[in-house]
Amino acid sequence: MRTVTARGPWPATPAAPRATLRRGGMQTTLVVLSLALLGYAAMRLVAMFDTPRAVTSICIAGLVAVAWDLVAGSANPTFTPRTQAERDTVDRLRVVALVPAYNEDDDALRACLASMLRQSRPLDDICVTDDGSTTGDYAATRDWFLAECVRHGVTGHWERVPNGGKRQAQVVGLRAAPHADVYLTVDSDTILDPEAVAQGVQPFADDRVQAVAGVVLTANYGENLLTRIQELAFTDAQLVTRSALSRMGSVQVTSGGLALYRAGVLQDNIDTYLSETCLGRPMHASDDSLLALFALQCGRVVQQSDAFAFTLMPTSLSHHRRQQLRWMRGSTVRSAWRFRYLPTRRYAFWQHLAKWALYAANTGVALTLLGTGVLTQLPVLAWTAVVVVAFNLLVATPYLALRRSDQTVVQRLGVFAVAPLVGLWQMTVLRVLRWYAMATFVKVTAGWGTRSQVEVTAGS
Repeated sequence: MRTVTARGPWPATPAAPRATLRRGGMQTTLVVLSLALLGYAAMRLVAMFDTPRAVTSICIAGLVAVAWDLVAGSANPTFTPRTQAERDTVDRLRVVALVPAYNEDDDALRACLASMLRQSRPLDDICVTDDGSTTGDYAATRDWFLAECVRHGVTGHWERVPNGGKRQAQVVGLRAAPHADVYLTVDSDTILDPEAVAQGVQPFADDRVQAVAGVVLTANYGENLLTRIQELAFTDAQLVTRSALSRMGSVQVTSGGLALYRAGVLQDNIDTYLSETCLGRPMHASDDSLLALFALQCGRVVQQSDAFAFTLMPTSLSHHRRQQLRWMRGSTVRSAWRFRYLPTRRYAFWQHLAKWALYAANTGVALTLLGTGVLTQLPVLAWTAVVVVAFNLLVATPYLALRRSDQTVVQRLGVFAVAPLVGLWQMTVLRVLRWYAMATFVKVTAGWGTRSQVEVTAGS
């Protein structure tokens, strides 16, 4: 451990926000009402078409998929050890955090590290790797961090290396602390809930669990309409679809903002992790889904719905577009890997296949109806709008069960109210963007992709 003389005093970092989930009868009632409205509107809509059988089949399949995600997701338990032996197993785990940093806002990075030092379950090591940042050297933040590690009794590592990408930076930290039982991956603009580590390690009481995903919320959700849309869309994806996959031990993306892995998942796959290519080009995008794939090959991957983190999301359309393109191109490549490497005996393989089949069917129907002019008819347009609104209110209902210490009831309802806009954004802008990303997936980047400069600050 590097010991330094503190050069402070430094300004105190604000306390990390907290979050909890409080599912109850009101949410269940809203789900039932929204599902009923969605079903009625969908049936009225398909009755207007000349070829209702095919459309009806696809609508029913979509309704079943949504209903399954909501039911299975809401039933997804918080994982807790059931016996004293399991609790002892969890307590003995050595947990090491890997924090890659590149062109990060200093205040955001310091808030991230402060939240890790304030965990109710202390981390054993925190490994920060400055991946050759060009906007500064973080000297003051580095000195503050190492001094705080000494004060908290945590082993702190700080390395600055030539720019090699996020994966290389994570491996630098891994090699600095090779004796971990569990590695925690955290993005440098992410603040952990004080209970994030304590909650996140609980599922490892089950020997079959190889990786655990946390729930990542938007720290700057109140900045503008775009950040509110991202907050609702990202949270719903985790509390509905990912939660349902967790029920089956088949989570396919463990978000980089908060994820934990058994040490072997990383250590046994370092060469593949660092050398992945796409048609001969180095690929460093979609690192979190690759780690999840490694974990799925040898066990279960779950989501701990009571482990929260807060991350900065894009505040401008340009940054949002570049982030989404990077994610979508990475997920396109990763989809091919899942079909190739996921065991066919696992639920994850068949769920992945069904998802793409339903996506293709929905896209085909939408393009056909658009081409024939059916969607330009006023009654069809009206009922289509009802379906879209009902669907998005339905999948957004879990957000009402979320309690954030940095959010009032009015602010929570304000985010929930953008649900129809989330659907519109996903059906138009993001759908077209995904088609473009799928057509240009070879443009995967070997670097960070969106960090040529500091793009989002902690004060945003």
